[in-house]
Amino acid sequence: MLPEKYKAISDEQAILKIRHLKALLGKDVFILGHHYQRDEVIQFADATGDSLGLSQEAAKINSKYIVFCGVKFMAETADIVTADNQKVILPDLAAGCPMADMANEYQIQKAWDEIAQVVADISNVVPVTYVNSAATVKAFCGENGGLTCTSSNAGKVLDWAFNQGKQVFFFPDRYLGTNTAMRLGLKDKEIVLWNREEDFGGLSPEKIKTAKIITWDGYCPVHKRFESANLDLLREKYPDLRVIVHPEVPESLAIQADEIGSTSYIIKVVSEAPDGSIFAVGTEAHLVSRLAKEYPNKRILSLNVPTCMCATMERISPQNLLWILESLAEGKVENQIIVPKNIKEKALIAINSMFELS
Repeated sequence: MLPEKYKAISDEQAILKIRHLKALLGKDVFILGHHYQRDEVIQFADATGDSLGLSQEAAKINSKYIVFCGVKFMAETADIVTADNQKVILPDLAAGCPMADMANEYQIQKAWDEIAQVVADISNVVPVTYVNSAATVKAFCGENGGLTCTSSNAGKVLDWAFNQGKQVFFFPDRYLGTNTAMRLGLKDKEIVLWNREEDFGGLSPEKIKTAKIITWDGYCPVHKRFESANLDLLREKYPDLRVIVHPEVPESLAIQADEIGSTSYIIKVVSEAPDGSIFAVGTEAHLVSRLAKEYPNKRILSLNVPTCMCATMERISPQNLLWILESLAEGKVENQIIVPKNIKEKALIAINSMFELS
């Protein structure tokens, strides 16, 4: 918890002190910043990116301390892929992910056991977890022949599984799973939704057996808020509008968008578009606002008004970052994220399998 003395410090004061501390600590500290972070924080990131990019960056870092300005599952992933002598720090331990909280290892194990009772051979089912999940859920996948995925590579992961004739059990994001499967050409009857509150997911044995992908009923509260009605209004106002959305949005909106892709993909499309382009972007508000500032010769709009902001990402403040860096300068490590060795080893199997495909 942030000590009281830091709560009275203004953003401006904190930013000045952070600059000094970064120079003082030098290469001992490496700061990772997710695209959804507020500008006051992400300006200090040594590397920015989406989940896949930051996971890959973390695996290459040699710094003694890795400060992850993101949410807990991201810091866990960084701890899994880094060396034992490196310490991963999350500036605010309350920065979690509602989607990740919608699937724990006990729920997943129960569902897995129920699926095993129905299908002929559970080894023909591949568990795939979105990286927006707890380390224990990643470990489940590693232990059961599965792997992780991100919004960037979900298509490759599912394509790999389907080409082997495998059935996929996908969690925790229903929309990423469904949108990706639909883009790969699956039909509605081949995609089923597992209700985590019901036995056997509320599905008949026949539906479980014949589905190519079983998706979990989790979702991102931010991306779920984007609506088709806003899209219709914007298209009417701007005839040349290009709509680009994150694959965590509901499938009813995804099928109406001009393009769909990860945060890194969205940034690439917008940056490469000619001046005068008009975009409606369906993803987190901080990223949309940053794009609008970076490309003033293009019109960058949020698909929703009011804009959708990730409240848990917002928890990482300049004051939190200042506290962490001052503590390190004093020889103290606060808010270290430690994944137990047995969980780390199993989760690393699932993550490395993803890296091999990517």
